[in-house]
Amino acid sequence: MDKIDPRLPHPLHQVATTRQLEATLADGLPPHTLMQRAGLATARLALALAPHASTFWLACGPGNNGGDGLEAAMHLQQWGKTALVSWLGTPQDVPADARASYARAQAAGVRFLDAPPAACDCCIDALLGIGVTRPAEGRLAEWIAHINTLNVPVLAVDLPSGLNADTGASDGPRVRATHTLSLLTLKPGLFTEHGRDAAGEIWFESLGAEAAAAPPAQATLSGVPLLNARPHASHKGSYGDVAIIGGAPGMTGAALLAACAALHQGAGRVFVGLLDGGSLGVDANHPELMFRPIESLDPAQLTVVCGCGGGNAVAVQIPRLLSAAPLAVIDADALNSIANDSQLQQLLRARHARGRQTVLTPHPLEAARLLGSTAAEVQHDRLAAAQQLAQRFYCTVVLKGSGTVIAAPDITPVINPTGNALLATAGTGDVLAGMIGARLANGGSAFQAACEAVWLHGRAADTWPHDRALTAGTLAQALCVN
Repeated sequence: MDKIDPRLPHPLHQVATTRQLEATLADGLPPHTLMQRAGLATARLALALAPHASTFWLACGPGNNGGDGLEAAMHLQQWGKTALVSWLGTPQDVPADARASYARAQAAGVRFLDAPPAACDCCIDALLGIGVTRPAEGRLAEWIAHINTLNVPVLAVDLPSGLNADTGASDGPRVRATHTLSLLTLKPGLFTEHGRDAAGEIWFESLGAEAAAAPPAQATLSGVPLLNARPHASHKGSYGDVAIIGGAPGMTGAALLAACAALHQGAGRVFVGLLDGGSLGVDANHPELMFRPIESLDPAQLTVVCGCGGGNAVAVQIPRLLSAAPLAVIDADALNSIANDSQLQQLLRARHARGRQTVLTPHPLEAARLLGSTAAEVQHDRLAAAQQLAQRFYCTVVLKGSGTVIAAPDITPVINPTGNALLATAGTGDVLAGMIGARLANGGSAFQAACEAVWLHGRAADTWPHDRALTAGTLAQALCVN
């Protein structure tokens, strides 16, 4: 059993492949073996998390997730703890494995209650796991609500009840666990959308699945980027030129944030083409930035970051940039312009055939506009939405949000584990766009540049001092080239 280290990459498997792996593994084992392993692992982790607890409440559902809880209850009772079980199943109606675990729990002296106990020292959520098919209601919803009122450690078995294992979405009440023990596989839903808030600290137990041939992963949890040291014999020309195109009247700051981030991420030179008529000739805080009229910039020689604070004015610039720039990051208002113009969409798709690399950086609403859907639909399945965008426009896509998804055609998508709500402020997306532009200019592939920048952007928030406010400006200036 291991605690998940966000510095390491991990394969993520959806429910269908998890069930396939479970069936393959079970075929080579005596009946009930996997549930016994799951229950023992759950009991061990619960005891490790709450070593001084005397009373454990196990909320158990009517399926095999509940069976795992029953099995854990038996062990806790045998180890001298008081195991109290509230069970939504009945012996005659549950799967055979769960029925066997019920009998073992009864024989060990586990007490069964019709409702949650008045008090407990630790709670184990074994209500649904990956078995969620519809919003919880009735007693199930009541027990989930009760779990969320407890001020004790809450360990979810496999998945917090009410959370979709594939997507991290939740259409109804869901458990807010302090810890989750994912069994057999790690699930994408633990790391994106509501997953990171619901799951708490994530642990993994393979149940011996490494002995079976693992099916292909549906996504990967990204690890620390493998960043190469810069050779001593290099110069500014070794690291590319980035041009930031944006900053319509009243929104100059967005372009400057992107430019500052590109500068601090090590772009060789950073040019700024403002859409407000050229209000600035120099930035006193960053004199390294070079301001130029947009018409004087040759996109064919540059990595272009387009759209940061672009407003409606950016639409005029997009055809030339899409046609000429070998490397491009399309953000913010440039994405909205493309969503509203079928000819721009054709230009965007044509870039791939011409060997040009493009990164799109939408938030959920911008992604919805590009897909012709709604932000709620995008959030309901972030992995699928990012992959649809990548396939539709032949681009690398960075779908921002909790558990940012990075997708590209014919590549297993990545879910990023770094970052937190400190990034939920204006301008941090502009900083990310500039970071990706610098990484792209340095010579990495679009997908690699996006994965690196997203991980580092999130890590900066995770390591930010608690006594300092995080604004986009301080974030951009704190970034250093790696």
